[in-house]
Amino acid sequence: MARSYTPGLKVLANTKVEKNRRLPLKGKVLVELGEKVEINTIVASTKIPGNVQMLNVAKKLNIDSEMVKESMLVKIDDSISKGQLIAESKGLFGLFKSQLKSPIDGTIANISDVTGQVILSEPPIPIEVNAYSSGKIKSIISEEGVVVASQGALIQGILGIGGENQGLLEIVVNSRDEILTENHINDTHKNKIIIGGSFLNFEAFEKAKKIGVAGIVVGGFNYNSLSKILGYNLGVAITGSEELGISLMITEGFGEISMAERTFNLFKQFDGRMAVINGSTQIRAGVIRPEVIIPHEDDENVELLTENDLIISEGSMVRVIRDPYFGMVGTVIELPSSLTELESETEVRIAKVKFNNNRIEIIPRANLEIILSK
Repeated sequence: MARSYTPGLKVLANTKVEKNRRLPLKGKVLVELGEKVEINTIVASTKIPGNVQMLNVAKKLNIDSEMVKESMLVKIDDSISKGQLIAESKGLFGLFKSQLKSPIDGTIANISDVTGQVILSEPPIPIEVNAYSSGKIKSIISEEGVVVASQGALIQGILGIGGENQGLLEIVVNSRDEILTENHINDTHKNKIIIGGSFLNFEAFEKAKKIGVAGIVVGGFNYNSLSKILGYNLGVAITGSEELGISLMITEGFGEISMAERTFNLFKQFDGRMAVINGSTQIRAGVIRPEVIIPHEDDENVELLTENDLIISEGSMVRVIRDPYFGMVGTVIELPSSLTELESETEVRIAKVKFNNNRIEIIPRANLEIILSK
């Protein structure tokens, strides 16, 4: 039987997931090897330098630059608070003194008797990294972070926006074919991850964002609405840095597309459970898929992904990841071993795929990804 390696879109009820949780710069790891952590456990922290402000003391006190140091009432590295008196001129015969107060909370970083400038540094900004998913610390990355090993359900989507969020799962539609509208969303969904069906309209997304919904998972979405949310047309799909306050994961593609039955049923199985969602997507090299992880500890029959899980063979369920059949799901019925010439006159290896509407198409294997569903 012919076989082919391909990226896989995972829809797994029970698997093991490892997450690399790193600081943006060196800091301190706060957990130990083998320690059990929860979603909100802070595993590493650091501080980045605060913003600096330049204060022209010589000009403000109307003195010469070389007199700045003797006019300062604080020294380098001293802590200061907003409104604190930090410099004072001697005045004339001790009278008519000019005074200067700090505009910020922070420290004195530098005093120059050449330029007459004083550099004020705002307090350092704390950066914390949480575990993201409950599990155990598998390894420590010295001064940088950890690797968290988790067990649970893993559902990946085809595209997402927004960063990491967490909340209780709630299915708000009756079927995977139903469109998620603003009427499905109410104040009780604040801080939750809500599951829709075939489509999410722009008005529903805006209402969910206003209420404070943590995340939305739905089969399809409108490309123009996505561009409207982002403020630009999404070309190369690299997302996740958007500061939206809400994460969106599209499981099927653009347009009104029913959520895959296996995916919807898996969400139904874990309805009401705590989950994490990450809309970050990168389609090019170093593929990153948007995902929902639902941690649970079902120790029996744990499915571990291996290289063999990423092999397409006859009978594999696949999704098309490029036009003109983008987002369509079908079953591989044949994998011809010889090269096939396409309309573009290029010769590639192809797969014959039977879609859910019983239509059979010839698709380049590079345009397919396997749907892992165990």
